[in-house]
Amino acid sequence: MIVPSIDIQDGRTVQLVEGRELALEAGDPLAVAERLALAGELAVIDLDAAMGRGSNRALIERLVARFDCRVGGGIRDYETAVRWLDAGAVKIILGTAARPELLRRLPRARLMAAVDARAGEVVVEGWQRGTGARLLERIRELRPYVGGFLVTFVEREGHMGGTDLELARAVVEAAGDVPVTIAGGITTAEEVRRLDELGADAQVGMALYTGRLHLADALAAPLRTDRADGLWPTVVVDVHGRALGLAYSNRESLRAAVDERRGIYWSRSRGGLWRKGESSGAVQRLLRVELDCDRDTLCFTVAQEEPGFCHLGRWRCFGEDRGLPRLERVLRERRRQAPEGSYTRRLFADPELLAAKLREEADELARAQSREEVIWEAADVLYFTLAKLAAHDVSLAEVARHLDLRGRRITRRG
Repeated sequence: MIVPSIDIQDGRTVQLVEGRELALEAGDPLAVAERLALAGELAVIDLDAAMGRGSNRALIERLVARFDCRVGGGIRDYETAVRWLDAGAVKIILGTAARPELLRRLPRARLMAAVDARAGEVVVEGWQRGTGARLLERIRELRPYVGGFLVTFVEREGHMGGTDLELARAVVEAAGDVPVTIAGGITTAEEVRRLDELGADAQVGMALYTGRLHLADALAAPLRTDRADGLWPTVVVDVHGRALGLAYSNRESLRAAVDERRGIYWSRSRGGLWRKGESSGAVQRLLRVELDCDRDTLCFTVAQEEPGFCHLGRWRCFGEDRGLPRLERVLRERRRQAPEGSYTRRLFADPELLAAKLREEADELARAQSREEVIWEAADVLYFTLAKLAAHDVSLAEVARHLDLRGRRITRRG
């Protein structure tokens, strides 16, 4: 799989050759992240912190709040590690500080050791100083303490001359059951595919920034199909992960979807691109593209517009919508055009009434004793909570994202 890399120096996205010479500046990291986050997790590296020349902390905190990020660069002590874990980093990447005495104090599943090597020798301090340690020995030493490795072949970084697949194979073998991400020189979709076959992810920056490697081609690289038409089944889900329907993709449609960040598929009946919602208005904003474990199916996460995905005018192709997401959509619609004199209209027109109902129902839920009472009162609380969210144009997905970030905290309340 592809892991887009965002290296930050002086508040800008940059690419250095072998960690020394500035090769290009790719612009605002937030804009770069918005484009590349379709692929899933991003690797965000603070080069200034790594080199001891300052920090881009505030900027990276904004990235972590919006996107799933692996954060590295300058994490050399327990306090800094915990701060990034509490901020919501999916994983943190430690280089010189990746020592057993520190790693034991942190959650292993969220730790990645950055093992950067030039000609097989581990280098540190922004790749400026050799250590004398050997790459594979370092990996074996750290394997019991981390949940992943980021291995950079420094002599290939920024050159776009290809990576070392044989060395990558040796790294994966040395890592055992610990996941490996390879960086340095990866330029083609074929290399992404070969690394995936070896069991490693490919971390790529330069080739994506320059357009040498199209993000869609990188995503599609590990895919296979046994269909005669060569299409990939594409499961389409909404922001809550609920299946809306099934479509089909190929390389051309995936490129169009990534370029336009829309739900675009391949029509089997017309033999061409199908831009969902082009005639009905039920367009989709593409949020994420994922591959299944067998590498033969895509999953598109989309922000779906009304009336929904189904050609019958329903939200889903699998029957009527239900549950909290359906109620959320109903309330957001009624906020715009609730019938005159209706209770819902009164709720949105009178913030004090809505606040009073929230307090009243929360109290009744707190006092509920029987199973039936708890269900009844919880339903009331959820109804008025969703009304409050709709009144402030806050989505349930935003609340879920906030809860996910809270769930990543390792510092607990007293």
